[in-house]
Amino acid sequence: MTNRVSAVDDIVSEYQGIEAQMADPETAGDQALFRKLSKRYAELQPIIKVNSQWVETKGDLEAAREMAHEDHEFKVEAERLEAEAIALEEQLADLLAPRDPHDADDIIMEIKAGAGGEEAALFAGDLARMYERYADKNGLTWEVLGLSESDLGGVKDITLSFRAKNAGRDGAWSVFKFEGGVHRVQRVPVTESQGRIQTSAAGVMVFPETDEPGAVEIDEKDLRVDVYRSSGKGGQGVNTTDSAVRLTHLPSGIVVTCQKERSQIQNKARAMQVLQARLEQMEREKADAEAAEGRAAQVRNMDRSERIRTYNWPENRISDHRIGFKANNLDSVLDGNLGDLITALQASERADRLEAE
Repeated sequence: MTNRVSAVDDIVSEYQGIEAQMADPETAGDQALFRKLSKRYAELQPIIKVNSQWVETKGDLEAAREMAHEDHEFKVEAERLEAEAIALEEQLADLLAPRDPHDADDIIMEIKAGAGGEEAALFAGDLARMYERYADKNGLTWEVLGLSESDLGGVKDITLSFRAKNAGRDGAWSVFKFEGGVHRVQRVPVTESQGRIQTSAAGVMVFPETDEPGAVEIDEKDLRVDVYRSSGKGGQGVNTTDSAVRLTHLPSGIVVTCQKERSQIQNKARAMQVLQARLEQMEREKADAEAAEGRAAQVRNMDRSERIRTYNWPENRISDHRIGFKANNLDSVLDGNLGDLITALQASERADRLEAE
């Protein structure tokens, strides 16, 4: 309990310091600093709110207990306030529990068709739409940064960004970080004339996109920059200028494309941001592996056996193999209703963090 009080005191001090800093006219003139402070301020607000309610309830409880000696009616009030204080204390403990430091961050997501040819590309498109619909329903915005489509309208490769509309503790990373890995689909492909069920896969990679200055420096000499026309289905050009940009980071072999913006300069700047996020994620995973050997990272290949989740069309079933989650509402999940699955994954992660602490 003493540690918790100390932690809350530290947070209250930080919150008050940020409040004072944000009120300073000099801070208001620095948009990058103001945005960073506003984000942290929003992250701390739930803790401050619950702590204030808890402190007030404890005061009311003490007063009710004193009054109960003279007036029996206050005994009932004291019992109600005691239950409320316990509930608020548990809520506060939950808010103070160890968290992923990137939970409030925006993200970059890449989806690539894996084993299965045209069917895998169609499935990759289904996954992209699933995430877009989830974002639309849950206070997130999204945009396509780069896209390569197949002849039948599937997705060979797509890069998306997801951002929270409002700053807070739970940003895009808090929900989409669980999606990194290989997703397997079992269904009858549109290209299958015999009605046979086939298995194919798509890979998803997710990277937090922070407001902090990049921890990884990118040397221009390590980049190969290619420009080309944005392409649609089957590779056809969709604009008349070479504005799309492909960056190849030679030391790591990472390739990033961006074709969203109208100008080559804007596309290169956005591609650099994506590359930065990918390189920083690689560094984080490297550090995690060194700190805890054997800790699983996001799957980097499309091997069907290295799967995190299976989508079974004939049985309308979705199965997450990491936590043993199964539900027969695949149609609803593909429509963006991922809430139950994400809640289960968050609960599992929180339990692991508490155990590690």
